[in-house]
Amino acid sequence: MTAPVAVSACPLSTDERTMPPPSPDTLAYSFTLPAGPTGPHVARSAARVVLQAHGLADVTDAVVQVVGELAACACRFTPGSEMYLSLRYRDGELRVVVHEGHARHSHPRLAAACDARRRAALRVLACVVRACEGDWGFGEAHEPGGGTRMWAVLPRRGARVYAGAGWA
Repeated sequence: MTAPVAVSACPLSTDERTMPPPSPDTLAYSFTLPAGPTGPHVARSAARVVLQAHGLADVTDAVVQVVGELAACACRFTPGSEMYLSLRYRDGELRVVVHEGHARHSHPRLAAACDARRRAALRVLACVVRACEGDWGFGEAHEPGGGTRMWAVLPRRGARVYAGAGWA
């Protein structure tokens, strides 16, 4: 009689060296959230935790404000749907991207009116990004399913100044 053999189709890593510790350079997260009343709160809370874990507490005020503004705008344009939030840190900049399902209008006047409405909804975002010496925008999402992609890029240096100025 032979002894039973343990078989595992999913090997588990016990080597902690395979994953680098959280640092700014390892910050890369994506979330799908409901585009409803709790969506912006959850997005801000998740961003705050992620930034703290990756040693970016010095930019939390600016980034959380930006995340909240983008998430709230997504909820206004696609209530009852979903939004996708991405947070990445690269080359000294924090990149925030939100995708939502509101498709671009084919009629030029409707598209212009919708863009103006979105710009108005993002006026606080524009002020925060300008104070951080960053950049922001929105446009048609080229991912499957279409919709709109909104984004902001905050240089770490500028986001630190924003937090120190007491504007957040």
